[in-house]
Amino acid sequence: MPIGGPWGTVTEFLLERTRGAGEVVRALDGGEVRLGDGTRVTRGTAYAPGQWVYLHRDPPAEVSVPGELSVLHEDERILVVDKPHFLATMPRGRHVRETVLARLRRQPGWEQVQPAHRLDRLTAGVLLLTKDPALRGTYQELFATRAVDKTYLAVVRLGECVTLPAVARSRIEKQRGQLQALEVSGEPNAVTHVEVLERADGLALVRLRPETGRTHQLRVHLSRLGAPIVGDPLYPEVLDTAPGDFSQPLQLLAAELAFTDPVTGLDLRFVSRQRLERAGAWRAGAWWAGSKGQ
Repeated sequence: MPIGGPWGTVTEFLLERTRGAGEVVRALDGGEVRLGDGTRVTRGTAYAPGQWVYLHRDPPAEVSVPGELSVLHEDERILVVDKPHFLATMPRGRHVRETVLARLRRQPGWEQVQPAHRLDRLTAGVLLLTKDPALRGTYQELFATRAVDKTYLAVVRLGECVTLPAVARSRIEKQRGQLQALEVSGEPNAVTHVEVLERADGLALVRLRPETGRTHQLRVHLSRLGAPIVGDPLYPEVLDTAPGDFSQPLQLLAAELAFTDPVTGLDLRFVSRQRLERAGAWRAGAWWAGSKGQ
């Protein structure tokens, strides 16, 4: 609660900050609003400048996302899961309950899991989380310093005139409030290696090895190369898709993660068990069906 504010009560402050949300009064009457020291806030509690007040707002109604989170690996430090399409990694905007974090934290023993990196909501595949909050920074540093080998698979629409393999280098920026990320002039901050594995009927299965992790990097680079990903509602053009429409998943899969564990020093490798289903006459999984988890 800011110092020097005009509010006489905590209730007045919360109503202004939430634009008069009706749930504020309900939470107050239900004893759900607390000060930082644990004191229950009532409608008449005096405003306390410089103190914290905690109000847990009601999440919006959400459509249940299909698909299960399967566990690829668990030890005392980390949890590795296979994320389905359409499931956000962390709560944000209208996606709160239907997220990896919310689903996992409802399970006994996983109440403190935190993602060490993030996958886009529409991307499926391998996701690494930490079980001990004190270790999250240690594993996040692996991604920040590019010490993780990441391999993706994608099914793309590939014209006959498109030349691959290729290495895409550009500067990608995404402005807040805009759906698409854009390639702009300047020092490159995004690098993606692209290789064709199979090709048939105007489609291709490609292997992607990103050196960096910019927002929508793989989707932006493939679209610019003339090989947009099947099922992409944003690139090359924004399509109007209903929030509960799960009929056309983005054919992009975080297939593998490999790194040296910063705690144990062991070399680890985790492989998704999922398959890209819209691959024409062949199955995307054929190339790596014999791979194992670790």
